[in-house]
Amino acid sequence: MTENAQPQQTDLPGTWNPADEEASLYQRWVDAGYFTADPTSDKPPFTVVIPPPNVTGSLHIGHAFEHTLIDAITRYHRMLGDETLYLPGMDHASIAVHALVEKQLRAEGTSRRELGREAFVERVWQWKNEHGGKILAQMKRLGEGVDWTRERFTMDDGLSKAVNTIFKKLFDDGLIYRAERLVNWSPELRSVLSDAEVKHEEVEGELVSMRYGDGENAIVVATTRMETMLGDTAVAVHPDDERYTHLIGTEVELPLTGRKIPIVADKHVDPEFGTGAVKVTPAHDPNDFEIGQRHDLPMITIMDEQGRIDGTGTEFDGMDRFEARVAVREKLREQGRIVAEKRPYLHSVGHSERSKEPIEPRLSLQWFVKVGPLAKAAGDAVRDGRVNVHPQEMEKRYFDWVDNLHDWCISRQLWWGHRIPVWYGPNDEVVCVGPDEEPPSGEGWTQDPDVLDTWFSSGLWPFSTLGWPEKTPDLNKFYPTSVLVTGYDILFFWVVRMMMFGLYATGEAPFKTIALHGMVRDQFGKKMSKTAGNGVDPIEWMDKYGTDALRFTLTRGANPGTDVPIGEEWVAGSRNFTTKLWNATKFAMMNGADANAPLPAAAELTEADRWILGRLGSVVTDVTAYLADYQFAKATDLLYQFTWTELCDWYLELSKVQVFQGDEARVTATRAVLGHVFDTVLKLLHPFIPFITEKLWTALTGRESLVIAPWPAADGSYADAVADKRIADVQKLVTEVRRFRADQGLKPSQKVAARLSGDGFAEITGHDEPIRALVRLTRPEDGFAPSASLEVGLSAGVVTVELDLSGTIDVAAERKRLQKDLGAAEKELAQAEAKLGNQAFIDKAPEPVIGKIRARKETAAADIERINARLATLPAS
Repeated sequence: MTENAQPQQTDLPGTWNPADEEASLYQRWVDAGYFTADPTSDKPPFTVVIPPPNVTGSLHIGHAFEHTLIDAITRYHRMLGDETLYLPGMDHASIAVHALVEKQLRAEGTSRRELGREAFVERVWQWKNEHGGKILAQMKRLGEGVDWTRERFTMDDGLSKAVNTIFKKLFDDGLIYRAERLVNWSPELRSVLSDAEVKHEEVEGELVSMRYGDGENAIVVATTRMETMLGDTAVAVHPDDERYTHLIGTEVELPLTGRKIPIVADKHVDPEFGTGAVKVTPAHDPNDFEIGQRHDLPMITIMDEQGRIDGTGTEFDGMDRFEARVAVREKLREQGRIVAEKRPYLHSVGHSERSKEPIEPRLSLQWFVKVGPLAKAAGDAVRDGRVNVHPQEMEKRYFDWVDNLHDWCISRQLWWGHRIPVWYGPNDEVVCVGPDEEPPSGEGWTQDPDVLDTWFSSGLWPFSTLGWPEKTPDLNKFYPTSVLVTGYDILFFWVVRMMMFGLYATGEAPFKTIALHGMVRDQFGKKMSKTAGNGVDPIEWMDKYGTDALRFTLTRGANPGTDVPIGEEWVAGSRNFTTKLWNATKFAMMNGADANAPLPAAAELTEADRWILGRLGSVVTDVTAYLADYQFAKATDLLYQFTWTELCDWYLELSKVQVFQGDEARVTATRAVLGHVFDTVLKLLHPFIPFITEKLWTALTGRESLVIAPWPAADGSYADAVADKRIADVQKLVTEVRRFRADQGLKPSQKVAARLSGDGFAEITGHDEPIRALVRLTRPEDGFAPSASLEVGLSAGVVTVELDLSGTIDVAAERKRLQKDLGAAEKELAQAEAKLGNQAFIDKAPEPVIGKIRARKETAAADIERINARLATLPAS
């Protein structure tokens, strides 16, 4: 026997302090080259390119969420033995950079136009080199295992060549053209904006109804943008609207302009809305543009690039659009043409994401990509199974977008970005110049001043970052990439563009799987924003709780395609889990856990050993399957429950008896099992919480690094149904005795004499010592006189537990304690009922939150019943 075996020593500090460890651990990984991928390796490739954050950006909670998922899946594949490339980089973010640098210039009393193009671009590069890329340092803080030797930027030489190459190819194939179309226009930036850069907001405006014409030919229309009536070229009514049948084909005078405009019939008009007649301004409204094309109407632009009225020949020319809105209304009022006004009138208005101003739909000469054949190829790649959308139910959203794409406006009236490689000659020549071609020279030749939409270069990201158009070793090894992990909210803006360009440029889809995740929301399910006051800085939470705690919280909420609620209390809970893991691993090591010892044969192990090893085998199988299916939440929740409950709360406690009361063979076997289980659990947890697992695993095993450790293989050879059943009986018995002790007011550490008997106990009698150790029961001595008992039904029968509680309870103190507990339970019940009775809260809170509150209510009600029953059994004081 090795009674009272002495714990071994460990070099681990008493507590896990992330601030002292994370930076040095990360730098060690980078210096060792663990994240550097080798294109000459014969290992199977696994490639992920980071969705490139803006060069102006900093890590927000959405980034932290997405990057954690990507890092988890790449760490998993690296441990599987794949040649894993996680490629980092940044997007040059034309609009964002312009807004930022131009703000700085205004503060200096100048502007980009005063500086001139060349000086402005130089100023932007200076800003980029000095201040850009803050997010890259924050990615290191998050622990991302990216290959820093391959960091890319959408404006670097290689990617610029890729942009020029594909533009030239599209141009030569007739898939790029120049035309006048209606676009989102920013008067402040004097540029087109993409749909992604326009945010629609509900605003309070006005709806003004006004009369065009007089007498029998008069017709009333309504608008929220009075100034646009100066550009009307028709009034439209529904062809079946009997109120206006007699007017179709006639003309009506447009007030303030002296022009006459036709009244046309168009099925787009809703006869039930307003008066059933609508003004048509084709150059300043998307719907009106369509009507204008159908009826061959003039397209009159009435605003200049800065949003000022221009070219109308009226007194309003030169006015800002908002100033003109009021002036036009008041002039019409003077003429008696205002029929009705609704104010405030709530309606949706597109705003520039960067400059915050309302955008102006405006007819403009721009460059476009003809997306028809490209979009068809992108749709076919998913339909025929070359690319999988995960979760599959998101396919419908993908097809809704890709099957209904309009031609893509790719030109921007900015200076920072990839300049359009087209030159115009003195005799209206148009020449597109490829990357290895010289532009035309001579008098009268000028390059197009516009730059390309940022999404154009981002669309090339999966293959341009690997060296395309050159046939590089990286491109050969790592393209197509394995998976794109990204939010469903940019499925249209970015994913579809990458699919179109990847198939067009390389003949292969840029990734095999599109794994879509949701958005991070607050604990009540609300979208996070600065204005709502519920935004979260992930750096603050990492400072407070450690990076692993944040990562574990994010992955534990990551169900495919669904939004993720998060609150600080959940991060604190994850910190508690890392603390539990630290203490448990350290305890195992102090008690001789040996991760390098071979596991004994099943016959040489106890039932507790076989039970934990059997459960471990199932956990390895399930976690591996979950990760292969991007089921991060299921993987992390399973690991949480197994580690906290089965390993720490049960097996560690059972192993204590084996280590301190077993013979030498039993002690050696138990230490081997402890080492093996913690070795495996730390490997399984590493993709999610890399820092603490690395520290613990290297201390436990003495080996180099978890980053390059092999992923554990499932071993079902220790599965033992009999052991599982008996340990389940032990757990039930221990749980019921603990509950009974608590109800009797016994302190957890207080030892009580007890006798265990019955058919159920005969089945688990071999676990007598662990049971007594777990519930502080001593063996009965001569003269044992039980004063209380309970019966617990187990799989093989009933166990009777008789206890001697004489002299163990202070009745007055116990009554006082129970009264305090009763008050707390009643308060908890009242709070839960109040929340569940608040319909506004129920409507807004996500179902998991509501479920937790319902569970709290049930628990509180059960506690009240239990405490009252216990109070009734106490003798009167």
